[in-house]
Amino acid sequence: MESILADAVDNAKRESPVVSDLDKKTLPVILRLKGLLVFPQECKQALKDQEMGERMSLVYPAYERELANHNALDFASLILRTYELFERYPAFCKRYRAVYPFVCVDEFQDTNDAQYRLLRHLVGDQEKNLFVVADDDQIIYQWNGASHKRIGDLAADYHPTVMQLPVNYRCPAEIVTLANNLIRHNFLRTKAKQPLVPYQGDAGAGTVRLLPVFNSERAEAKGVAGDIRANRADQLNTVVVLARTRRLLIGLGEALGMEGIPSAIAQRKDEFESAPLVWLHSMLRLANSERNRQMLAAICGSFKQLTGVEVDDGEIAADAEASEQGLLRGWIKQAERALGDGPARKVVGSAAKHLGGGSDFLHFGEDAVAWFDALAQGDNEQSGEAFARYVEEREVWQSLVKEITWALGPELGLEAFLHELQMRSKESIPKSDTVRLFTIHASKGKEFDHVYLVGLVEDELPSFQSIRKGDRSPEMEEERRNCFVAITRTSKSLTISYAETYRGWRKQPSRFLCEMGLFGKK
Repeated sequence: MESILADAVDNAKRESPVVSDLDKKTLPVILRLKGLLVFPQECKQALKDQEMGERMSLVYPAYERELANHNALDFASLILRTYELFERYPAFCKRYRAVYPFVCVDEFQDTNDAQYRLLRHLVGDQEKNLFVVADDDQIIYQWNGASHKRIGDLAADYHPTVMQLPVNYRCPAEIVTLANNLIRHNFLRTKAKQPLVPYQGDAGAGTVRLLPVFNSERAEAKGVAGDIRANRADQLNTVVVLARTRRLLIGLGEALGMEGIPSAIAQRKDEFESAPLVWLHSMLRLANSERNRQMLAAICGSFKQLTGVEVDDGEIAADAEASEQGLLRGWIKQAERALGDGPARKVVGSAAKHLGGGSDFLHFGEDAVAWFDALAQGDNEQSGEAFARYVEEREVWQSLVKEITWALGPELGLEAFLHELQMRSKESIPKSDTVRLFTIHASKGKEFDHVYLVGLVEDELPSFQSIRKGDRSPEMEEERRNCFVAITRTSKSLTISYAETYRGWRKQPSRFLCEMGLFGKK
């Protein structure tokens, strides 16, 4: 979407001098406007900054036009355009209410205002056809529009019957006690909410550990890595390290490496990086969107890395515009002219045969992977840097293809496949003897046997920004929920650590340590 915005800004610059290349960084602003259900024609009035409003009144519509040219929607538009459809044409709401008489929403506490307003359209005023599952103690996406007020809005709008499910089946009783001690300090929770009740009994000594204070964050990382080696060396795949920020995880990863312990920071990866998978993915996307110049450029660049053969995307685009043929067909013709007989020409022929209308893209994918494997094993200049991450990305590709075809059936179309592929991370699966490192936000919804929670000091957890807002602020309550989520990820043991200094600045122990009852009040 960044490249589409860049093209849109270039177009908008020709309309007005107030637009500049700096506006190529405004995608978060546009997505935030969409998340608030603000349409392009409304953004000038919606932004308090008049200068920003003037620029966005040109950039936002240009971005939408460029999306339309690519026959594409960004994720925020899926909600915005559906809401617009329901708002303008109530008959569609009536139809969908008939098709889906019952609606269930999981993780309702994470919904933002746009999602809730769309839900209101979909459900209407019926009070007996909506079922939601929510826990206001796990609202940690305030930055994305989630709010503790949403559950109150639901109660006011639908008067639901409330069933509390206080039994915690995951955590040992000792962890549940910490969680209850901590979260009761939040004032904005749903009234009359019951405390958690442990299904498990006490797990005994070692279930909850607070490591001795370290003198620096580097010492903390080294100490935690040493503790993992001493206590969990034979079960590394059951261990996770959680932190409020990714910066702390980087230090932990380095310390684990010095102990000879493999680790991996869990992060979403939206695009493939190796030339083979970039080429394959781009070929499929161009087959699905024949006017996508960005995909054409990616195909030409990655194909040159794989074969050394240069195909001019500008020439292809010019020929396509003059002849009204698609960019993919133009590329295939150019590539076939540039190639002699051999494996590369065969895989281009496979594209010509199987990607017409996206009819047999899975067969083309198999042919492409077979070609990549042969290139990777061969002794040629192209099998170096271009294949640096190929093996792991091939495993990810094959796993995702298997997942998607299993979920949607072997007869799925190219567009549906690409949509599902876009929704999934392309990050490689960690090996079994690897310690995983997660930010607290990334760990939500997961569970692990042994959790290490690091960096429990003021200005880290809770964050500096929440402390500035005050102890009774929504921001501080969200930080407390972050800590609540972190400690309740474990099914067996929790180890907590902190240091006296971070980045050279002296820090106080986190107030959450006191609130959990891990040591006396400050």
